Amino acid sequence: MRIFYMTSVTILVLSFFLGNGLSQERSDNMKISTETILVTSTAFKDGDMMESKYTCDGKNVSPEINWSNVPKDTKSFAISMIDPDAPSGDFVHWMVYNIPSATMSIPEGSQIPPGSKEVINDFGKRGYGGPCPPSGTHRYYFSIYALDTENLIVSDKKDFMRQMDKHSIARGHIMGKYSRKR
Repeated sequence: MRIFYMTSVTILVLSFFLGNGLSQERSDNMKISTETILVTSTAFKDGDMMESKYTCDGKNVSPEINWSNVPKDTKSFAISMIDPDAPSGDFVHWMVYNIPSATMSIPEGSQIPPGSKEVINDFGKRGYGGPCPPSGTHRYYFSIYALDTENLIVSDKKDFMRQMDKHSIARGHIMGKYSRKR
């Protein structure tokens, strides 16, 4: 009887968290994403070191980022690149939103699709700012968000993250590392 009870509880808990494979509304009107987007790059594999060409030590161009396995009801995409290892906490290198739903990649060199918008990064500029860690090896997360809306209005990086929490129906990321050669 005890095994039956524990199995039943386990099934109920898993059913609650897995839901229907899409997203569930939270009471505070934020979505919980349960689908995972597959994010890849021709420049590096997940967890590998990035070439200096994508950093402040090189040409400082964005790597090619590709994504797949997205929900059919995606209305637009957003992308962020964040360094969680920065001394002051999460350092924003790049944030792009209103990427058309037909787009499945950003080519090398930060050429964002027409209609897309960029948020001012922590370098104080719009656009891509490559890795430039003050010391040690840092991780750089390129996150893709599938959104339930076509046209966001975003004021700053905090608003970007609030909008991602509110409108994301699926997410995925790839992480590259970089350490400066001095």
